[in-house]
Formats: sequence, C-alpha cells, structure tokens
Amino acid sequence: MSDKSPLTHFDADGQAHMVDVSDKAVTDRIALAEGFVKMTPETLALVMSGSAKKGDVLGVARLAGIMGAKRTSDLIPLCHPLPITKVALELTPQPDLPGVRVTATVKTGGQTGVEMEALTAVSTACLTVYDMLKAAEKGMEITGIRLLRKEGGKSGIYEADR
Repeated sequence: MSDKSPLTHFDADGQAHMVDVSDKAVTDRIALAEGFVKMTPETLALVMSGSAKKGDVLGVARLAGIMGAKRTSDLIPLCHPLPITKVALELTPQPDLPGVRVTATVKTGGQTGVEMEALTAVSTACLTVYDMLKAAEKGMEITGIRLLRKEGGKSGIYEADR
C-alpha cells in the first residue's frame, strides 16, 4: 500500500484517523449547502400559515440548523472542532415542490473547511421540519442534501452544477 491514501481520513495502513491540519495555512473558508423537505400542499399550507401544532416550524428549524453546525464535530467522528464565525440558514417555502428548501452558509477562519458544518446544518434543519410536521404528514421526504459551494484552503473554489 502507498504511503499516502487518496482518502485523507485513512492512514497508509487503511485505518481511520483524524487528519493533522497543523501545517495547513489559516484561511477564510465558507461553505454553502442545500436540502429539501417534500410534503403535500396541505402540510406546506400549515407551514406558511403558521398553524402547525408545534409552532413556528421555520424559526425553530433555523435555530436547530445553527445548533447542528456548531455541534458537527460531536456528531461526525473525524471532524475537527472549528471556530465558526457565521452560520446563516434560509428556509424557503416552495409551493411548486411542494415543500421547503433549506440552505445553510457557514464561515470560519481556520485550517480546514466547513463543508461538513454546512451539510449538518441543512440536515438538522430538515429533520426539525420533519419532526415539527410529522403529526400532519409522516410521508414527507428529505432529499437533495448537497454541497453547493465552498471557498478557501488549498483546493480553492468548488461549485456544484445547478
């Protein structure tokens, strides 16, 4: 086996390990992720009218997403704890889906990126939307969670095909 695995979270022997980022430059880093919660038009109407039994679905999901981003290293075994400088979530009702589009933007100045934090923020927000609406509809679908853009670090800019 070669000295360097193409997957950075595995050592030369194929064992999982936390990547040593101590020699990496501190740079500004940003990541943007998205995901969707598909639901019936009737369930989306509950969200838009603010009449869901558990309360403000989008407001609570926004807070959950922020909290999820901050706890990423507690949830994903090989993620570094990072000094996050910004987490912003947008939850947008989309009648044509029908459902809710969730986007998360996460920023830091550090030695490793915040892609996982953005993806965790979206995932947590989507799960919270589901939790708050499951009494009305258990068949909702969480879908399309993906990284849209990242900037910073040695690999530079990544942008997903839209």
